[in-house]
Amino acid sequence: MALEEKERIIIPDENGEEHLFEVLFTFDVDKTEQSYIAVVPVEQADEDEVEVYAFRYESQENDDNDLALFPIESDDEWEIVEEMLNTLANEEESE
Repeated sequence: MALEEKERIIIPDENGEEHLFEVLFTFDVDKTEQSYIAVVPVEQADEDEVEVYAFRYESQENDDNDLALFPIESDDEWEIVEEMLNTLANEEESE
């Protein structure tokens, strides 16, 4: 059985230190025309309890396919992200 290679991204913190994250999923919300990404720190990826970070993102039109990440600040956006996380968690449990 082949292991699926997870996508990883580097996100700098407020001090400019870079941290490696594993991408859980990305999704778009048609109603708001926004895109979101959920990630976990690579060092936690195999643990049962992980801290999930979520951001709104926009793709940058450059050669590196960079993403511009924005913190999620509204309760409405958090509800959308949490609903998606719960849906994915339920799907994994039923497999």
